[in-house]
Amino acid sequence: MKQELNFTAEALAGIFLGKISRWNDPEMARANPGVALPVNGIVVVHRSDGSGTTFVWTDYLSKASAAWKSQVGAGNAVKWPVGLGAKGNEGVAGIVKQTPNSIGYVELVYAIQNKMPYGKVRNAAGVFVKAGLNSVTAAAASATMPDDFRVSITNRRARTPTRFRASPGCWCGQGPGCAEAQDHHGFPALDARRRAEDGQPLGYAPLPNAVIVKELKAVSQVQ
Repeated sequence: MKQELNFTAEALAGIFLGKISRWNDPEMARANPGVALPVNGIVVVHRSDGSGTTFVWTDYLSKASAAWKSQVGAGNAVKWPVGLGAKGNEGVAGIVKQTPNSIGYVELVYAIQNKMPYGKVRNAAGVFVKAGLNSVTAAAASATMPDDFRVSITNRRARTPTRFRASPGCWCGQGPGCAEAQDHHGFPALDARRRAEDGQPLGYAPLPNAVIVKELKAVSQVQ
């Protein structure tokens, strides 16, 4: 399908648990009214190697689905209930591209740089949003940033997209955004703002202004 699809957390968890096995499942149909979803079976593709991308994806599923949390959980490597394994973003992408009716996950920047089509995911605020650098920034802005600047921003209530991509027979990628904000010890204070702006062409989401202010304060206290 070339049409952009909507995905709920229930649909995504169900697909990767193997409980939703066809594209025209009622859960998918409710999220995509008026779309002629195919009856074809869904082919799940996941990472065979341990990765931060897998942690982000399973961290999201664990927050969004009690069933996923209890049966699989989050981690760099997990015991997948169903699916084909492939190494790296390129491995997952290769299988999905070559396999009709398949779905998988990849790093957001990999999807952007390779111009992969993808759909929308309903976030914790109930809004169907499409992945992008701005959505990662919005998710980070909705989180309470701890003093060590390490925080998971998956399944946030931001009003803009979270990280995921999918389309039966076409593509699917990394799930609703997780990011780690880091302090800039050893860098001039002004560099925090400059790097927030200059990172976008390289595929890095800008830090929210509130986080930059907090970082500058932390840097100023370094002896």
